[in-house]
Amino acid sequence: MADAYIVDAVRTAGGRRGGKLAGVHPVDLGAAVFDAIADRNDFDPAAIEDVICGCVSQGGEQTMDVGRNAVLASKLPDSIPAVSIDRQCGSSQQSIQFAAQAVMSGTQDVVLASGIESMTRVPMGSVARLFMKEGLGMYKSPRLEEAYPNIMFSQFMGAEMVAKKHGLTKDDLDRYALESHQKAAKATEAGAFENEIVPVQIETPEGEEMHKVDEGIRFDATLEGIQGVKLIQEDGVITAASSSQICDGASAVLVVSEKALKEHGLTPRARIVNLTVTAGDPVIMLEEPLFATDKALERSGIKMGDIDCYEVNEAFAPVPLAWLKHTGAERERINVHGGAIALGHPLGASGTKLMATLLNALEQRGGKYGLQTMCEGGGQANVTIIERV
Repeated sequence: MADAYIVDAVRTAGGRRGGKLAGVHPVDLGAAVFDAIADRNDFDPAAIEDVICGCVSQGGEQTMDVGRNAVLASKLPDSIPAVSIDRQCGSSQQSIQFAAQAVMSGTQDVVLASGIESMTRVPMGSVARLFMKEGLGMYKSPRLEEAYPNIMFSQFMGAEMVAKKHGLTKDDLDRYALESHQKAAKATEAGAFENEIVPVQIETPEGEEMHKVDEGIRFDATLEGIQGVKLIQEDGVITAASSSQICDGASAVLVVSEKALKEHGLTPRARIVNLTVTAGDPVIMLEEPLFATDKALERSGIKMGDIDCYEVNEAFAPVPLAWLKHTGAERERINVHGGAIALGHPLGASGTKLMATLLNALEQRGGKYGLQTMCEGGGQANVTIIERV
């Protein structure tokens, strides 16, 4: 089977809900990262054979195939097709995997994986709520209700269940959340994100400016401040401070074949080594990255100790902490530039966003292997392993 290579990976800086990116249409966020891929790489963008775009809340401004609309709004030729996909929080990580599969199968040579999500302009859950409000039904069918009676699948409840199952205390979660902010602040101040962030022009009361710093980072975060945040549920351990931040953003990863590298004079940055996706209990929901990682390591023949950096999405602090306990991985190698607790989690855009951060972290540290995993609605998880070249 042919190899698939990553040539480039970019993202916008995260925008807080109602924050700096709130005035930017999600289609234009996508267009910004597509433009960056075209500008940063010396090849004819007409060579891109498909765009695969992850997006969770496909309604309103993110409907009518948001990926195709972003192509049309960008400098990419309108001859490039696009498809928008939803694997919940893993949507754009799945877009990477679909792109890699197209290349590895030999059916395509240049594919742009991407993700778009404005959680300000298309709020999380709004699509389901609006349909229910209009009496147009909801996602839970009679047969699904029979299989899971009286259960409303909840990521918040799943996170609490993960914490309880793995013996994680509120103090554990709060300390992890502080680490996320501290690492993100340090990375920002050191310029570690500069090669991955695409500046986006925004309008402010003071005039136009370029948004290029993740807005959710608490540069002055303290343990005392995090500990003082109210619990989401009375008898629980999770707070907003130990949860991912609602975020606006877009991201993209250019995936190509060896043939395309030669034909277009492109330089690869990483080779995709393993693609894994699994599913398990939809109620506890967020635990699946643990078991997906087991399967990915077994299939790839790579040992955890050989992996230099891990990006484990910080949907809630219990997820990476449970993953560390289960895998025995080193805490010093996880989310080395901070995670979604500090940087934000723009749902469908997070997969390609994390890949941009993972790739740059590997390069800056001189590492060889990187692993990325994401917990997802429905009890699913993706794992992607890359090798820096």
